[in-house]
Amino acid sequence: MYVDNLNFNPGFDITPTTNPMGFVYGKDCFGPKVENRTLDSIRKSLLQPDCPGPETVYSIAMDVGRKEHKKELEERMLLFGVVIYAAGRLGKEPVRSQGHIHKKSVHSGWSPPEIYEIWSGKAIVYMQEFADDNPGHCYAVSATPGEVVIVPPRWAHATISADPSRPLIFGAWCDREYGFEYEKVRAHNGLAWFPLLSENGKINWQTNPKYEKSRLVCKNPSSYKDFGIVKGEPIYATFEKSPGVFQFVSKPYLKEEKWKKFVP
Repeated sequence: MYVDNLNFNPGFDITPTTNPMGFVYGKDCFGPKVENRTLDSIRKSLLQPDCPGPETVYSIAMDVGRKEHKKELEERMLLFGVVIYAAGRLGKEPVRSQGHIHKKSVHSGWSPPEIYEIWSGKAIVYMQEFADDNPGHCYAVSATPGEVVIVPPRWAHATISADPSRPLIFGAWCDREYGFEYEKVRAHNGLAWFPLLSENGKINWQTNPKYEKSRLVCKNPSSYKDFGIVKGEPIYATFEKSPGVFQFVSKPYLKEEKWKKFVP
Protein backbone atom coordinates (compact mmCIF):
# COMPACT_ATOMS: atom_id res chain seq x y z
CA MET A 1 0.00 0.00 0.00
CA TYR A 2 1.40 3.42 -0.93
CA VAL A 3 1.35 6.32 1.48
CA ASP A 4 0.00 9.15 -0.66
CA ASN A 5 -0.51 11.76 2.03
CA LEU A 6 2.96 13.17 2.65
CA ASN A 7 2.39 16.57 4.20
CA PHE A 8 5.67 18.03 2.93
CA ASN A 9 7.53 17.77 -0.37
CA PRO A 10 10.99 16.32 0.43
CA GLY A 11 12.58 17.83 -2.67
CA PHE A 12 13.24 14.61 -4.59
CA ASP A 13 11.21 11.68 -5.92
CA ILE A 14 10.58 9.27 -3.07
CA THR A 15 7.35 7.55 -2.02
CA PRO A 16 6.87 5.96 1.43
CA THR A 17 4.95 2.68 1.64
CA THR A 18 3.20 0.75 4.38
CA ASN A 19 2.51 -2.97 4.70
CA PRO A 20 5.38 -3.49 4.32
CA MET A 21 6.98 -0.25 5.44
CA GLY A 22 9.56 1.09 3.05
CA PHE A 23 10.27 3.51 0.21
CA VAL A 24 9.96 3.54 -3.56
CA TYR A 25 12.62 5.63 -5.33
CA GLY A 26 12.00 7.59 -8.53
CA LYS A 27 13.90 6.84 -11.75
CA ASP A 28 16.39 9.63 -11.11
CA CYS A 29 16.98 8.58 -7.49
CA PHE A 30 18.99 5.93 -5.67
CA GLY A 31 18.44 4.20 -2.35
CA PRO A 32 18.87 0.86 -0.60
CA LYS A 33 16.42 -1.70 0.67
CA VAL A 34 15.22 -0.64 4.13
CA GLU A 35 16.57 -2.06 7.37
CA ASN A 36 13.86 -2.95 9.89
CA ARG A 37 14.09 -2.30 13.63
CA THR A 38 11.97 -4.80 15.53
CA LEU A 39 10.30 -4.34 18.88
CA ASP A 40 12.53 -7.02 20.39
CA SER A 41 15.65 -5.10 19.35
CA ILE A 42 14.69 -1.95 21.30
CA ARG A 43 13.03 -3.42 24.40
CA LYS A 44 16.00 -2.61 26.67
CA SER A 45 15.38 1.11 26.14
CA LEU A 46 11.65 1.06 26.89
CA LEU A 47 9.80 1.89 30.09
CA GLN A 48 7.97 -1.45 29.78
CA PRO A 49 10.43 -3.87 28.16
CA ASP A 50 7.75 -6.57 27.87
CA CYS A 51 5.13 -4.28 26.30
CA PRO A 52 3.04 -5.15 23.24
CA GLY A 53 3.47 -3.17 20.04
CA PRO A 54 4.08 -3.41 16.29
CA GLU A 55 6.55 -6.17 15.41
CA THR A 56 8.44 -3.79 13.12
CA VAL A 57 8.72 -0.48 14.94
CA TYR A 58 10.40 1.45 12.14
CA SER A 59 12.16 1.00 8.81
CA ILE A 60 15.20 3.01 7.77
CA ALA A 61 17.07 3.57 4.50
CA MET A 62 20.47 5.21 4.77
CA ASP A 63 21.97 6.95 1.73
CA VAL A 64 19.21 8.06 -0.63
CA GLY A 65 18.97 10.95 -3.06
CA ARG A 66 19.26 11.97 -6.68
CA LYS A 67 21.71 9.96 -8.78
CA GLU A 68 23.36 13.13 -10.04
CA HIS A 69 24.41 14.00 -6.46
CA LYS A 70 25.82 10.63 -5.38
CA LYS A 71 29.46 11.38 -6.16
CA GLU A 72 29.36 14.77 -4.47
CA LEU A 73 27.70 13.30 -1.38
CA GLU A 74 30.44 10.69 -1.17
CA GLU A 75 33.18 13.30 -1.55
CA ARG A 76 31.60 15.46 1.15
CA MET A 77 31.10 12.44 3.47
CA LEU A 78 27.38 13.23 3.66
CA LEU A 79 24.36 11.01 3.27
CA PHE A 80 20.63 11.46 3.47
CA GLY A 81 18.63 8.93 5.49
CA VAL A 82 14.88 8.35 5.48
CA VAL A 83 12.73 6.67 8.14
CA ILE A 84 9.12 5.53 8.50
CA TYR A 85 7.59 4.60 11.88
CA ALA A 86 4.66 2.28 12.38
CA ALA A 87 1.41 3.69 13.70
CA GLY A 88 0.38 2.57 17.18
CA ARG A 89 2.10 2.54 20.55
CA LEU A 90 4.63 0.64 22.66
CA GLY A 91 2.65 -0.10 25.81
CA LYS A 92 2.40 3.18 27.72
CA GLU A 93 4.84 4.86 25.36
CA PRO A 94 4.49 6.17 21.81
CA VAL A 95 6.34 4.48 18.98
CA ARG A 96 9.94 5.68 19.16
CA SER A 97 13.55 4.82 18.48
CA GLN A 98 15.91 3.59 21.13
CA GLY A 99 18.22 6.26 22.49
CA HIS A 100 21.74 6.47 21.15
CA ILE A 101 24.79 8.66 20.68
CA HIS A 102 26.49 9.09 17.33
CA LYS A 103 29.79 7.27 17.27
CA LYS A 104 32.87 9.42 16.66
CA SER A 105 33.81 9.50 12.97
CA VAL A 106 37.40 8.58 12.15
CA HIS A 107 37.62 11.11 9.32
CA SER A 108 36.61 14.11 11.49
CA GLY A 109 37.42 13.02 15.04
CA TRP A 110 33.96 14.24 16.11
CA SER A 111 30.65 12.69 17.02
CA PRO A 112 28.55 14.15 14.18
CA PRO A 113 25.34 16.17 14.50
CA GLU A 114 22.16 15.29 12.61
CA ILE A 115 19.55 17.42 10.81
CA TYR A 116 15.99 16.04 10.97
CA GLU A 117 13.16 17.14 8.67
CA ILE A 118 9.61 15.94 9.33
CA TRP A 119 7.59 14.90 6.26
CA SER A 120 4.43 13.39 7.73
CA GLY A 121 2.93 12.80 11.17
CA LYS A 122 4.01 14.55 14.36
CA ALA A 123 7.43 14.17 15.95
CA ILE A 124 9.22 14.90 19.18
CA VAL A 125 12.99 14.79 19.02
CA TYR A 126 14.16 14.20 22.58
CA MET A 127 17.80 14.94 23.37
CA GLN A 128 20.02 15.16 26.43
CA GLU A 129 23.53 16.57 26.76
CA PHE A 130 25.10 13.48 28.33
CA ALA A 131 24.30 9.79 28.83
CA ASP A 132 26.06 9.75 32.22
CA ASP A 133 24.30 9.81 35.59
CA ASN A 134 23.89 13.57 35.20
CA PRO A 135 22.16 14.02 31.81
CA GLY A 136 22.81 17.77 31.67
CA HIS A 137 20.45 19.83 29.54
CA CYS A 138 17.35 17.93 28.36
CA TYR A 139 15.03 19.03 25.55
CA ALA A 140 11.89 17.66 23.92
CA VAL A 141 11.50 19.45 20.58
CA SER A 142 8.10 19.08 18.90
CA ALA A 143 8.01 19.27 15.09
CA THR A 144 5.37 19.01 12.38
CA PRO A 145 5.74 18.50 8.60
CA GLY A 146 8.25 20.90 7.08
CA GLU A 147 9.94 21.68 10.38
CA VAL A 148 13.60 20.94 11.08
CA VAL A 149 15.35 19.86 14.28
CA ILE A 150 19.14 19.72 14.75
CA VAL A 151 20.75 17.35 17.24
CA PRO A 152 24.24 18.60 18.21
CA PRO A 153 27.40 16.48 18.39
CA ARG A 154 27.66 13.86 21.13
CA TRP A 155 24.16 14.37 22.57
CA ALA A 156 22.06 11.27 23.33
CA HIS A 157 18.72 11.38 21.54
CA ALA A 158 15.64 9.53 20.33
CA THR A 159 12.87 10.33 17.85
CA ILE A 160 9.28 9.90 19.03
CA SER A 161 6.02 9.65 17.08
CA ALA A 162 3.54 11.94 18.83
CA ASP A 163 0.49 10.80 16.82
CA PRO A 164 -0.31 7.07 17.24
CA SER A 165 -2.98 7.17 14.52
CA ARG A 166 -0.56 7.52 11.62
CA PRO A 167 3.03 6.74 10.58
CA LEU A 168 5.78 9.25 11.30
CA ILE A 169 7.98 9.85 8.25
CA PHE A 170 11.12 11.97 8.15
CA GLY A 171 14.46 12.54 6.44
CA ALA A 172 17.83 13.48 7.90
CA TRP A 173 21.28 14.67 6.87
CA CYS A 174 23.92 12.42 8.44
CA ASP A 175 27.64 11.74 8.37
CA ARG A 176 28.48 9.07 5.77
CA GLU A 177 30.63 7.30 8.37
CA TYR A 178 27.65 7.00 10.71
CA GLY A 179 27.58 4.67 13.70
CA PHE A 180 25.69 4.39 16.98
CA GLU A 181 26.65 3.94 20.62
CA TYR A 182 24.03 2.35 22.88
CA GLU A 183 26.01 1.21 25.92
CA LYS A 184 25.54 4.17 28.28
CA VAL A 185 21.86 4.58 27.43
CA ARG A 186 21.17 0.88 27.93
CA ALA A 187 23.12 0.92 31.20
CA HIS A 188 20.56 3.48 32.43
CA ASN A 189 17.61 1.49 31.01
CA GLY A 190 16.93 4.27 28.53
CA LEU A 191 17.17 8.05 28.39
CA ALA A 192 16.55 10.43 31.30
CA TRP A 193 12.89 11.04 30.42
CA PHE A 194 10.26 8.57 29.23
CA PRO A 195 7.41 9.83 27.00
CA LEU A 196 4.02 8.48 28.12
CA LEU A 197 1.08 8.48 25.75
CA SER A 198 -2.29 9.16 27.39
CA GLU A 199 -5.56 7.74 26.12
CA ASN A 200 -6.41 11.05 24.45
CA GLY A 201 -3.06 11.11 22.64
CA LYS A 202 -1.27 13.66 24.83
CA ILE A 203 2.42 13.14 25.63
CA ASN A 204 3.39 13.31 29.30
CA TRP A 205 6.90 12.84 30.62
CA GLN A 206 8.18 10.59 33.40
CA THR A 207 11.68 10.75 34.85
CA ASN A 208 14.01 7.79 34.67
CA PRO A 209 15.22 7.08 38.24
CA LYS A 210 18.52 5.74 36.90
CA TYR A 211 19.61 9.36 36.34
CA GLU A 212 20.16 12.30 38.65
CA LYS A 213 17.38 14.88 38.81
CA SER A 214 17.10 17.00 35.66
CA ARG A 215 14.85 19.64 34.09
CA LEU A 216 13.09 18.94 30.81
CA VAL A 217 12.50 21.86 28.45
CA CYS A 218 9.64 21.26 25.97
CA LYS A 219 9.81 23.60 22.99
CA ASN A 220 9.37 24.15 19.28
CA PRO A 221 12.40 24.09 16.96
CA SER A 222 14.77 27.02 16.79
CA SER A 223 15.12 28.82 13.44
CA TYR A 224 18.70 27.52 12.89
CA LYS A 225 19.49 30.41 10.55
CA ASP A 226 23.16 30.16 11.53
CA PHE A 227 23.11 26.57 10.24
CA GLY A 228 21.76 27.34 6.77
CA ILE A 229 18.16 26.26 7.36
CA VAL A 230 15.67 28.05 5.10
CA LYS A 231 12.14 28.00 6.50
CA GLY A 232 9.76 26.03 4.29
CA GLU A 233 12.49 24.83 1.93
CA PRO A 234 13.33 21.09 1.88
CA ILE A 235 16.78 20.49 3.33
CA TYR A 236 17.61 18.37 0.28
CA ALA A 237 16.72 21.31 -1.98
CA THR A 238 18.93 23.59 0.13
CA PHE A 239 21.83 21.19 -0.42
CA GLU A 240 21.07 21.04 -4.15
CA LYS A 241 21.29 24.83 -4.43
CA SER A 242 24.37 25.14 -2.20
CA PRO A 243 26.16 21.80 -1.67
CA GLY A 244 28.50 23.14 1.00
CA VAL A 245 25.79 24.47 3.30
CA PHE A 246 25.55 21.31 5.45
CA GLN A 247 29.24 20.45 5.40
CA PHE A 248 29.23 20.93 9.18
CA VAL A 249 27.39 17.60 9.50
CA SER A 250 30.49 15.69 8.42
CA LYS A 251 32.87 18.39 9.69
CA PRO A 252 31.29 19.51 12.99
CA TYR A 253 34.32 21.63 13.90
CA LEU A 254 33.14 24.15 11.29
CA LYS A 255 30.48 25.18 13.82
CA GLU A 256 32.53 24.58 16.96
CA GLU A 257 31.64 27.90 18.59
CA LYS A 258 27.92 27.45 17.79
CA TRP A 259 27.77 24.07 19.56
CA LYS A 260 29.01 25.53 22.86
CA LYS A 261 25.73 27.37 23.59
CA PHE A 262 23.46 25.42 21.29
CA VAL A 263 19.70 25.46 21.92
CA PRO A 264 17.72 23.09 19.66
